[in-house]
Amino acid sequence: MDIKICEERISAEEYIEFLKRTDLGSQYPKERFSERIKKLVKNVNISLVARNENGTAVGVLFALTDFSYWLYITDLGVDREYERQGIGKALVRTAHNIAGSEKDIAVYLIANENAVPFYEKLGMKKAEDVMQYNKI
Repeated sequence: MDIKICEERISAEEYIEFLKRTDLGSQYPKERFSERIKKLVKNVNISLVARNENGTAVGVLFALTDFSYWLYITDLGVDREYERQGIGKALVRTAHNIAGSEKDIAVYLIANENAVPFYEKLGMKKAEDVMQYNKI
């Protein structure tokens, strides 16, 4: 299977279609969903899309970074039919390299309970020291 990862801006429409093929979409509040997704795809620092040989998006990673110290992964999803093929791991590694490399950049994210084992396999650990302000 030929999967290519590119740094590109995916359209809101294509991303919404992609979300239907993943478990990632359940994280988003339904209120003003389309409007907010348009802002999301436009404003992230890092936007990576993994595409199959037909050009279909089979993996997406969005992240925010300062390119000096930290990388915050806001979205990481893989099409259910393409899971367990190393796409998620490759997306994380690519984002980490774009942000500045493992030796300089700390990675943070909020993991869905079902995704915790995946992130642990990448060497990540649960953190206790993160502050939160959430009125959603």
